[in-house]
Order: sequence, then C-alpha cells, then structure tokens
Amino acid sequence: MSTLSLAVRDSSTMLRRNLLHARRYPSMTLNLLLTPVMLLLLFVYIFGDAMSAGIGGGGADRSEYIAYLVPGILLMTIGSTTIGTAVSVSMDMNEGIIARFRTMAIHRGSVLIGHVIGSVLQCVASGVLVGVVGVAIGFRSVDATVLEWIAAVGLIALFALALTWIAVGMGLSSPNPEAASNNAMPLIFLPLISSTFVPVDAMPGWFRPIAEYQPFTPAIETLRGLLLGTEIGHNGWLAVAWCLGLTALGYRWSKSLFDRDPK
Repeated sequence: MSTLSLAVRDSSTMLRRNLLHARRYPSMTLNLLLTPVMLLLLFVYIFGDAMSAGIGGGGADRSEYIAYLVPGILLMTIGSTTIGTAVSVSMDMNEGIIARFRTMAIHRGSVLIGHVIGSVLQCVASGVLVGVVGVAIGFRSVDATVLEWIAAVGLIALFALALTWIAVGMGLSSPNPEAASNNAMPLIFLPLISSTFVPVDAMPGWFRPIAEYQPFTPAIETLRGLLLGTEIGHNGWLAVAWCLGLTALGYRWSKSLFDRDPK
C-alpha cells in the first residue's frame, strides 16, 4: 500500500473515531454552540431595537440588525466550536491513547488529521444550525447569487480550518484538558472585540486598528459582503491571508509538538 493510500485510510479511521466521540459525548458541543445562539437571541430581542437604531441611522427596524448580526455570529460559532477540539486533543494526549497509537503501524499524522477534519465538519454543521436559527428570527439573503453562497461556505470552511489547527496546537501544548479550555478562550474573546456586534467606525479611535485588523473582522465583513451585498473592499484578501497564515502557523506548531519525543 502506498504512503498516500495509508494516510487516507488511517485518517478516515481517525475521523470516524472523533465523530463517534462527538456523538457519544454531545454535551461539550452543545455547551459551546449554545453560547453564540444565546448571544444571537440576546442581542436581537433585548438590544435589537437600540442597536438597529444606531446602525440604521435611527430609522431602521430590527430586521436590519439581524442581517448585520448573523454573519458575525456564524464566525463566532466557529471560534467557540474549536475550543472543543483543543480539549479533545489534550484529552487524547493525557489519557495514553496517543502513546499506543505511536506503537501501531498507522500513518503518524492521521491522528491530527482526523481531529482537524472532524472539527471542520462540526464547525460547518454548527454554522448551519446557527444559520437556521437566524433564518427563523428573520435573517434573509435574497440578493446573494449561487457563486456568492459557494464563496461564503468556502470562507466558513477555510476559517474553520485555520482556527482548528490553532486549537490543535493549543491542545497539544496544554498540560491537561482544563488548561486547554482556558488557553483556547481567545477564540471566543476575539469576536467580542471585532465587528460582530457593532461597526468598527462606532468604536473609539484608538481601538479601531485592533478591531479592524484582527482575524475575525475581515472574515466577518467579507461574509457580510457575500451574503448581503455590502462593500467588501480590502477585507477579502485580508480574510484569506489570515486564514492561510493561521493554517500554516497552526500546522507547523501542531506538527512540531506532536513529533517531539514523548516525555
């Protein structure tokens, strides 16, 4: 069997293993998913009127804020979902299963690939669920073409891949699952200081560069442009650059940690 065939076979096995774990222990995924859903409902039904008035110049209704909010919550969902990946990787490293895998005739990288692909699939599924909630409360994307929808799904998947590799590195570098959960908290914190809830222009001048050029804001503005027809500008290439850079960084970091000799 060729090296590529071996890698595909073993990665598929590890992917199936991780999906079975997610199915048997759904509480973590549900807890991480409920956070963005609750924030979506909170900001729509509690703060929606005030927020829509600010964004729409005083004459907008709640539906305009729903349209503004949902793309940001979709990417926030990816950040929260990947925290489960960091915890899952840390659990594998601490429970001894990785040491056993190292003694078996399996492709070395298949363990991490299984975690990454499984996490990306969970992120996309979580995004679909949040999108359904958004549609149920009034989100509409009537002007987006088929190509724009494909590009939006591609952006979500690429963003999920980038954050997943970072989360894998956080899990590998953490001494225990509790530490992995804490170390991955920036993946939830960063969306809070992006353009998820309010435009960057509404923020204090000294804070705008921080919010504008961190990974989430360009991706959110690009997703808004694809789904709602707003101006994308430089955010498109910034979002792709962040995704590719974080993917490369997370992959190299994770591979370095995983390949080093076990203690």
